[in-house]
Amino acid sequence: MAQDASGKLSLKTKIGFGVGDFYGGGSIVIIGFYYLYFLTDVVRINAALAGTIFLVSKIWDSISGPLIGMISDRTRSRWGRRRPYFLFGMPLIFISFVMIWYPVDFTKEMHRFAYMIFSYIFFYTVIDLVLTPFSALASELTLDYNERASLQSIRICFSTISSIICAVVPMEIVKRFPDVKTGYVVMATVIGLLFALPFIATFLLTKERSDFKPVDEPISFKPFLEPFKMRVFLYVNGMYLFAFVAMDVLMAIVIYFMTYYLLQGNQTNYVLGTMLVFQVLSIPFYYWFCKVTSKKAAYVVGALIWIVSMFISLLITPGISIVYTYIFGALVGIGTGGVVVMIYSIFPDIPDIDELNCGQRREGMYSGLFTFLRKLSAAFAVWMISNAIYFAGYKAPEEKIANGVTQMVQQVQSPTFILTLRLIFVIVPVVFLLLCLWCAARYPLSPAVHARLKDHLEKRRSGADMQDPEMAREERELRQILIKG
Repeated sequence: MAQDASGKLSLKTKIGFGVGDFYGGGSIVIIGFYYLYFLTDVVRINAALAGTIFLVSKIWDSISGPLIGMISDRTRSRWGRRRPYFLFGMPLIFISFVMIWYPVDFTKEMHRFAYMIFSYIFFYTVIDLVLTPFSALASELTLDYNERASLQSIRICFSTISSIICAVVPMEIVKRFPDVKTGYVVMATVIGLLFALPFIATFLLTKERSDFKPVDEPISFKPFLEPFKMRVFLYVNGMYLFAFVAMDVLMAIVIYFMTYYLLQGNQTNYVLGTMLVFQVLSIPFYYWFCKVTSKKAAYVVGALIWIVSMFISLLITPGISIVYTYIFGALVGIGTGGVVVMIYSIFPDIPDIDELNCGQRREGMYSGLFTFLRKLSAAFAVWMISNAIYFAGYKAPEEKIANGVTQMVQQVQSPTFILTLRLIFVIVPVVFLLLCLWCAARYPLSPAVHARLKDHLEKRRSGADMQDPEMAREERELRQILIKG
């Protein structure tokens, strides 16, 4: 069994679940840090078209995610609702990842654009197919508040290890090949295997709760409107989306900031690696802090550290010692560590509130809904950044081919572009993080309230009389705190 009667999970189950996020954590980092740059500087698509690739793909992606979540809720197999998707998704993970990094060299820019948008849509369809059931599984492994935090902390550890690898290693692989395009193909092959193979462990070492049954009602998008009537969902969604838009902006712009403003482009992957190492190192502190306070308090501390670090970045200028850039990266890592691990620890609590509201367990739907909103926000963020640098006059590198070897020669950027770059890098993330703090201040699910909710739901599942005055009173109070507000 995945857990004992107390809700405790075995270490084997936690690790089996956690390694699955090698794919989620690593793919987000490598796409966020390098893909816009790959499109503009290697495939040589202008920045506005590159942003359109993100926007159109994510619109499709935002539809496919919720749909797959609902299908997952209704899946029946001898392996449960979620695990079949891990098994059959593995080869597709590898194929789709190689496709998006294949640097097509069609003569016409629109032909290159068409290939990249097709491959990117396919890539994100595969992500939905695997990661939507994976995210839903977290709520089904245990109902215990602290065990969920522990489970997600281990998941984030593996996610961040993958993120560190994907921040540092891919560009090191590319640099080892004289031909930059060959380097990207080899990199995609290696990293694609890294993403696909851990799902063998996730499939074998996790087991869903037998008391959570597949949803029987027909597939409909109408249920996706119901969460927006719940107070707690609105605030959690704000904490999630605003934080990750800030992260999307930072990830998309940092390679341009390092390359064209600080003139330290060859250090980008190491600075990013430093950030992610400190993100991992900060996780035990935030796990301890949330146990002695709350998940919300730990989230707020992380967001405040992140905001302070962004203002510190104003002191980093061209010619300054690279040491200060690494210190900045470490501070950002400490801040983002709290935000990321806590928001993922909060997610599994939301289906509990939904069960209070409608009497069903719809983890897949919530996983799909969060995915849907996350994809739209990410599309908006990258589209905004790509168009900002396009209209600021960004000049893509010139392609030089000598003796069959392809190299990219960078051009000098205008003062207008550099100023735009600096403003985006600092101001935009801070604005979104302030919105995060506003939502967090209003988030109502404390450890004490969750304990009441868990106890009440257990009584309801055991067939307790809902007309009993004590049960009815508790139901009303919990609905007032968590749903109506």
